[in-house]
Amino acid sequence: MFDFQFPYSCMPRINEIIKRGNRTISEEDFILKEINEFKASRKRRDMLLGQEYYCGNHDILKRKRMGIGPGGKPVEIDNLPNNRIVDNQYKKLVTQKMNYILGKPVTFDGENREYVDKIKKIFDSGFMKVLRNVCEDSLNCGIGWLYVYYDEKGQLKFRRFRPWEIIPGWVDEEHRELDFAVRIYERIEYNGSKRELRQCAEVYDRVYIRRYIIDKGRLVPDGTEWKTAHFYMKEGQGSFGKVPVVPFKYNDKEIPLIKAVRSLQDGLNLIVSNFLNAMEEDPRNTILVLKNYDGENLGEFRKNLACYGAVKVRTIDGAQGGVDTLSIDVNAENYKSLIEIFKKSIIENGMGYDAKDDRLGGNPNQMNIQSMYSDIDLDTNGIEREYRYAFEELIWFVNTHLNNTNQGSFDNEAVDVIFNRDILINESEAIDNCIKSMSMLSKETIVAQHPWVEDVKKELERLKREGSEGVKESDENERISGKAGT
Repeated sequence: MFDFQFPYSCMPRINEIIKRGNRTISEEDFILKEINEFKASRKRRDMLLGQEYYCGNHDILKRKRMGIGPGGKPVEIDNLPNNRIVDNQYKKLVTQKMNYILGKPVTFDGENREYVDKIKKIFDSGFMKVLRNVCEDSLNCGIGWLYVYYDEKGQLKFRRFRPWEIIPGWVDEEHRELDFAVRIYERIEYNGSKRELRQCAEVYDRVYIRRYIIDKGRLVPDGTEWKTAHFYMKEGQGSFGKVPVVPFKYNDKEIPLIKAVRSLQDGLNLIVSNFLNAMEEDPRNTILVLKNYDGENLGEFRKNLACYGAVKVRTIDGAQGGVDTLSIDVNAENYKSLIEIFKKSIIENGMGYDAKDDRLGGNPNQMNIQSMYSDIDLDTNGIEREYRYAFEELIWFVNTHLNNTNQGSFDNEAVDVIFNRDILINESEAIDNCIKSMSMLSKETIVAQHPWVEDVKKELERLKREGSEGVKESDENERISGKAGT
């Protein structure tokens, strides 16, 4: 039932910090200072960098061809091939990790089947889609954010907040509990026919949501109802008692994946681009040595060579004119070796796996497959640890929702969150091991390990039903046989 007393202070951590220093500073001034520091922070730049690289906007796209100019200073040369090739192995790495941990839906298990069924209903396919987006954020930015709210129908819903728009106010140094969270974003408004972008800020604390407009370096309340509770019920305004924003971390340091592989990705792009440049520089594959050239300058020589394929030379004072060449060979094998080194390094430093690994040739055994997945398994273990903690927070909100909507009190009920990793297996070997273990393990354990089973409970029910039908069919056969003998 709805029964919540609003505390005197909604953001005790902020008030504690304010009291330590200048007592005249307001909460709004403190929040505005946090916003300005976050916008200029290296942490936010790394978040945006990870998102840009995932979308294919790499540094190679800004590359210029440079040469030594007058006085030895570098100058841009615009008449040379300048390919900017993006071989986006980073995106492949992010997609690989995301599908490895969330390629199959997260499942839930517990002793109280009624409670588990209610959780499954809330964490439906729509939630799984949002969770995948949050997982992508956590990999690209080090942390993803999920907002818990009620829609207009009174249903508990979840929404992804973009990480570079969220400023967390942590209570502890381990970043486990939030005192508040600030969301900064741009909103499109029309002043007559003029389109304007409005800078907005929302502050989420344990009781309220406060909405502001950032105008001329000040936080101005947005409208008359700028301060509201988390949700509304028949009994009045309601609040969760916690900040309704849940963090999903890639690791406990909140370090984005791009930090581990950026230099390697840039090196790969550079090598591929340089190789294509070398292939396109046909007139420059040889150094031309001119003798008694009958022309004004090298520019005219290059033009005549490109247009006519011929050059006029002359003999002066008995010296024979001509054109000699010094060939420069482009060794494709060198580029190929470097490309393979960079790709392998990206996989190793990003803790992914190579789907074209030699260990998968022929009929690989399960040990070879597990060896190939060892790095991504280690990394995913850390991700699961962080995500399990996040799910504990989400389930707390779900329990509060069930209690508020008179669906029961489940605060003391335990539920297991199961991440079904999408791992390649040798099915024949796995099935053979299941058969060999039938005399030592329970049927439920064996069924759970079978590669063809998706829902253990349903499969056991099918086996039980088929067993009962088999007994009935056997009894019917015996009965018919008995009548025939008579």
